[in-house]
Amino acid sequence: MRASGILLPIFSLPGKYGIGCFSKEAYKFIDFLEEANQRYWQILPIGPTSYGDSPYQSFSTFAGNPYFISLEELIEEGLLTKEECEEIDFCTKAEEIDYEKLYKNRRQLLRKAYERSGISQKQEFHKFRQENSYWLRDYAIFMAVKDRFGGISFDNWAEDIRKRWGYSMEYYQKELYFDIEFYEFVQYEFFRQWFQLKTYANQKGIMIIGDIPIYVAYDSADVWSHPELFQLDGEGRPLAVAGCPPDGFSEKGQLWGHPLYRWDYHKNTNYDWWIKRIEKCVQLYDVVRIDHFRGFDEYYSIPADSEDATAGHWEKGPGMELFYAVKYCLGDIKIIAEDLGYITDSVRQLVKDCRFPNMKVLELAFDSRSSTDSNEYLPYHYDKNCVVYTGTHDNATVKGWLENIPPKDIKNIQEYLGTAPKSDDEMVDGIIRLAQASTADTCIIPIQDYLCLGNEARINIPSTLGNNWKWRVQSFQLNKKVIEKIKKYTKVYGRTMEKE
Repeated sequence: MRASGILLPIFSLPGKYGIGCFSKEAYKFIDFLEEANQRYWQILPIGPTSYGDSPYQSFSTFAGNPYFISLEELIEEGLLTKEECEEIDFCTKAEEIDYEKLYKNRRQLLRKAYERSGISQKQEFHKFRQENSYWLRDYAIFMAVKDRFGGISFDNWAEDIRKRWGYSMEYYQKELYFDIEFYEFVQYEFFRQWFQLKTYANQKGIMIIGDIPIYVAYDSADVWSHPELFQLDGEGRPLAVAGCPPDGFSEKGQLWGHPLYRWDYHKNTNYDWWIKRIEKCVQLYDVVRIDHFRGFDEYYSIPADSEDATAGHWEKGPGMELFYAVKYCLGDIKIIAEDLGYITDSVRQLVKDCRFPNMKVLELAFDSRSSTDSNEYLPYHYDKNCVVYTGTHDNATVKGWLENIPPKDIKNIQEYLGTAPKSDDEMVDGIIRLAQASTADTCIIPIQDYLCLGNEARINIPSTLGNNWKWRVQSFQLNKKVIEKIKKYTKVYGRTMEKE
């Protein structure tokens, strides 16, 4: 079925208190999607962010981001007052997130809400703890101990708790009882609010596309509590880490630093941890986008002490064996394979064997250095079973991209469009039309492109720190004129939403 949707991270929603969250503005955005005849809302990972504020660097692959809890709802519950929230300085600019202020100030409000909640007396809370026991307790202990040690990475903790010795675990669970319960309360509130929002979206005919990073952060509850899953030495430190090899865009490659998996161990456990991880995503989202899908075919292994990615080499991943196990345990689930970057024939075969729709990005389609015959991102190469994007969260906005590509690339776009648009805004619209008109079953457009915004609205520049994951859309930008524009394109190209 032909359909379309919009890419907008939770944190980029408008609203009060410094960051997009599960507030009334989130519900209004779902109404916006419905009115614009959209079928999908694609978001980024929603885990608790760590160093660099990236959603792809999380303290837990199972937990939710406390920043996304709606303070407005906590006010309505009587756990906070409006005055307490409004006296906090969360940001300077409404269109930009100040993570330093959020880190310093939001936690104290959530702690007040916890202390007033009487959460230990609530049956629903105990049910939540029981249902999530396979990850929740470890995460809460990890975060409470991390606070006790001043926030440092767990590999710098005292040896007894770093290695989870029995007496030490007992000591900290007693010593930090209320801190641990606080983190459990935060997760309870996060998931309660999230499922409430998701239910609203589904009732409106909107499906959520969520995102699962292939790797987890080293400084995470996942690595601390299950070191056997990863390639670590006897002291629990990485032997090898993830990244990408040198290419035309990066002379020394990319050094991501995530610990690599012990795929032999995962195989011996019938991929139990992975199945739990994907099952959690299936509960959270209607469709799961798996980031860096090619890592399941082959992954790039870099010695942990390397300064860059030049010393890395390729290793074989689990391939179809993992996805056979997932299908056996979870049945047919809706997955999008993110297969961008350098793709080999074996990766293409894995995607084909899985029968998952893969990704096509138009910003990669008009490079004058590439042959049109081999550039699989040009729309005439698509089959139906794919998802087309103008760009992703890692790309420039289309307008920002057009301002920075060579004249030869601009000419390629004009020739493909069959016209010479009078302005960048017209060319942005032309590229959106290419995506919508393509044979791809699903078309996802970042909201910045519908708004014809430049790189001031870019989400992320890979391999950089300090100025990413900050942009927020403003309420006035999501107006009737934009709705009518999106609705028109959706109708013209046969992607009008039909509710089931």
